[in-house]
Amino acid sequence: MSNISAEQFSLVYNAFSFTFATMAAATAFLWISRSQVTPSYKTALTISGLVCAIAAYHYFRIFESWNASYLVRDGVVTQTQVAFNDAYRYVDWLLTVPLLLIELVLVMNLPSKDTMSLSIRLGSAAALMVILGYPGEIASDNTTRAIWGTLSAIPFAYVMFQLFKGLGASIERQPENVRGLIKSARLLTFASWGFYPLVYMIPYTNLAGGSVTTGVQIGYTIADIIAKAGVGVMIFIIAVRKSENEMMKLATA
Repeated sequence: MSNISAEQFSLVYNAFSFTFATMAAATAFLWISRSQVTPSYKTALTISGLVCAIAAYHYFRIFESWNASYLVRDGVVTQTQVAFNDAYRYVDWLLTVPLLLIELVLVMNLPSKDTMSLSIRLGSAAALMVILGYPGEIASDNTTRAIWGTLSAIPFAYVMFQLFKGLGASIERQPENVRGLIKSARLLTFASWGFYPLVYMIPYTNLAGGSVTTGVQIGYTIADIIAKAGVGVMIFIIAVRKSENEMMKLATA
């Protein structure tokens, strides 16, 4: 850990607090909203809410770890004997990142065989991406960080290829009034996931000390809010619209 200022400590403290509240609220919203969709899309909303619930728990633990790692007195921040636990974030990602892809696949309501195949392939690649990134995150030198970051980028590239190439034909077969929403959800996933590597590379910049610690924590937090709560709301909108389509077909049958 690096020495940080009182302003930097407060900024990260408030960011963790805000994100915990956001994830908890998103969990409640998504689970309560299951009543607004047909059975075909309840599982997608359940998993989307689960993603936010897992994130809320881990952000609470991250928040506690941050408080335990620093002591603020008279505007001066000192480090305690308790090290800030970065592992909470990676455990969260190991659980939630594969689920983020699965919820997107489920809301498309593809044939069972395609859903299972895509979920396994994308989920496994996402988990591998997180596992390979962790040794670099905790490395004390940028060379080691670069090696593991590069290895992590391989499954990341595979996931992005599948999202934009592998799912392309399936998206075009979706109802016209949700096609654009699914593409937007895919694009938001790409944008938020693409932000993580940029944050991962902050230690390579001219920033130093507390600025690196603050930049990394705030950057990952912003990406998490977009990737989990933001995409979760989009999954809800898609599920509602597709449910309306199904009910209209039943009404006119």
